[in-house]
Amino acid sequence: MNFNPSLSWILVVTTALVLGGCASSPETDHSSRYTISQDRAPAGQFDASGLSDAKPIYEAPRRAGNKSPYTVWGKQYQVIPSNEGYVARGTASWYGEKFHGHKTSNGETFNMYEMSAAHKSLRIPGYARVTNLDNGRSVVVRVNDRGPFHGDRLIDLSYAAAKKLGYQSRGTARVEVAAITVRADGSMFLAGQPFAPGASVSRPESSVAATGQMAGDNRALYVQLGSFSSRDPADKLLNRLSAVMENPVRVRAIDTAAGRFHRVQVGPFVNEDSARRTQNLLEARGFSQSILLTDSN
Repeated sequence: MNFNPSLSWILVVTTALVLGGCASSPETDHSSRYTISQDRAPAGQFDASGLSDAKPIYEAPRRAGNKSPYTVWGKQYQVIPSNEGYVARGTASWYGEKFHGHKTSNGETFNMYEMSAAHKSLRIPGYARVTNLDNGRSVVVRVNDRGPFHGDRLIDLSYAAAKKLGYQSRGTARVEVAAITVRADGSMFLAGQPFAPGASVSRPESSVAATGQMAGDNRALYVQLGSFSSRDPADKLLNRLSAVMENPVRVRAIDTAAGRFHRVQVGPFVNEDSARRTQNLLEARGFSQSILLTDSN
């Protein structure tokens, strides 16, 4: 979803084209580069049921689309140094026919029938698992664009991805976005946790035993609230959690190929139901960016 600069903004045309915009941007379209003025769904009954998820692969870091900081409509945004460990909850919207066939922020061509997305801060190209929190459906998308730059929306999905998640008719949905990173050796991680596409991150190898541990190893269920490259913000989040939670809370340091990360986690939990209840309680108390996963004790 390319950022639509005014034709009179000659001095910022190059920057604007690199940054990108989105279907949820302000309604006024100052550019003649699009053949329709308002975004819309494709005509007819498009069937997304048979579409496959995007297939995460290793790609060397690129400069295209990753300038940081960057400014759109007077507001400055930062691109994060690494997608590893990223997970957030927020509002998803979608974009479609207006932007179909036009360039994304990293120079690829937007196809509303493919599984793709735009994000303000994830490095691109990248991949993410997006889960509709209202119905539990999940898709894996390729993140190759910047946006959305409207309100507090977290991510814009292609029309096809939104339809697979079941919110294309409503326009927005409450979602969880967890980054998928792939290393040069092919190993894959979801929000910093070892991951295989098609497998549940909370039950990767076997069912959860009554002790809260994974059968045959020392892995248990946790609700993770954040993953930070430095210890200080992790400790601050830990202190906030300790003030409102009776459950055990910890900061666990993990060494990855992208460096050391400090994971703030609540748990362990004896089963997924109790973990989900705590996750909902945390959200009600203002801790909206969480993910349920298994981790070592």
